[in-house]
Amino acid sequence: MSRIIQYDYQPGHLANSEPGKWNPSELSEGETILNLGPQHPSTHGVLRLEIRLDGELVNACEPHIGYLHRCFEKHAEALPFNQIIPYVDRMDYLGSMNSEHVYAMALEKWLGISSEIHPRVEYIRMLVCELNRIASHFVAIGTYGIDLGAITPFLWLMRDREHILRMLEWASGARMLYNYIWVGGLFYDLPIGFEEKVREFVVYLGPKLKELEDLLLNNEIFVARTANIGVIPRALAVNAGLTGPMLRASGIRKDLRKEKGYSLYESVEFDVPVGFGQRGTCGDCWDRTWVRVAECRESLKIILQCLDRLQSDCKRTPEFNPQAACPKKIRPKEGAYFFTGETPRGELSFFMTADGRSDIPLRLKARTPSFSHLSILSDISKGILLADLIAIVGSLDLVMGEVDR
Repeated sequence: MSRIIQYDYQPGHLANSEPGKWNPSELSEGETILNLGPQHPSTHGVLRLEIRLDGELVNACEPHIGYLHRCFEKHAEALPFNQIIPYVDRMDYLGSMNSEHVYAMALEKWLGISSEIHPRVEYIRMLVCELNRIASHFVAIGTYGIDLGAITPFLWLMRDREHILRMLEWASGARMLYNYIWVGGLFYDLPIGFEEKVREFVVYLGPKLKELEDLLLNNEIFVARTANIGVIPRALAVNAGLTGPMLRASGIRKDLRKEKGYSLYESVEFDVPVGFGQRGTCGDCWDRTWVRVAECRESLKIILQCLDRLQSDCKRTPEFNPQAACPKKIRPKEGAYFFTGETPRGELSFFMTADGRSDIPLRLKARTPSFSHLSILSDISKGILLADLIAIVGSLDLVMGEVDR
């Protein structure tokens, strides 16, 4: 038997079901409110921007989040520590390997088993993480080109990113959500012939990055759309808690891989690129894109050094067991622990508490970079054109899965 539900419609009810920042009665003469998203492609996910416009001039911009809640922290309260890794993957789904690495290192240092991990495990971790970093930056740069009207860079970068995804799938069995880096080790050793294929890819990709610079970064239209746009001064970058390429583009040379030297990053040589206003003002949209391209080159350097170590000092042996240091039960001592590491978008931090009796955390809080990066949008978007707001949002490289964690 069908059930009929009567709905008493009142004018304005649906419009007011999702409240905004400003009431229409507050607007000045000539002002209007525009909702950009949460289904607009330029918002890079389900982000809603409520914009107060005077013609095409942005007087104010208010981000609205909460459309893609991963429930990560709530899930973590009901799962053992080792079963949380697949949920870590789904926060920053473009840099899953890096997120896994930070989470695994946090627990390893808390448990005091970092010294038991085989060097081959750490070099494999660094190798796959730097491959994932390049793949993540390729999405950021390629989609940013589309935001500003450049289609070809996106097609080129997706072509080259596909090589990385196929190699990571070869190693882990998955294209994006890997569950490959475990607490104390790895799911499995690298497949036979993996190192040789990665070395071939590095040789192939080097010239492609130079082509990308010529096609996109040095393009006059791209420079005009990004130089001197969305400038983030150093003081604002520090006070807002920006990290990663967003912070380094403002001229601050901070990279936890260099500062903390976690994993085996202290044994490899690489530079930390920073923005310096090469085409406009230090900290503008162009600098943020340039830093990400430069970081891809540095990742290639790290990958080559990891390959050299894997094929010399840390060769594959029949005795090697990538899960040798993996604990069967993860029960940290009672208390709390904090750890932070570098992902493609910035610093990912975990704060964990345990009661010492259970293998399920009492609380696991994640501090994600995209959330802090989105917080400055209101400050740097006042008085700009609507078209420039699209350029600014794209330069932030947001992943909404880690904003709405």
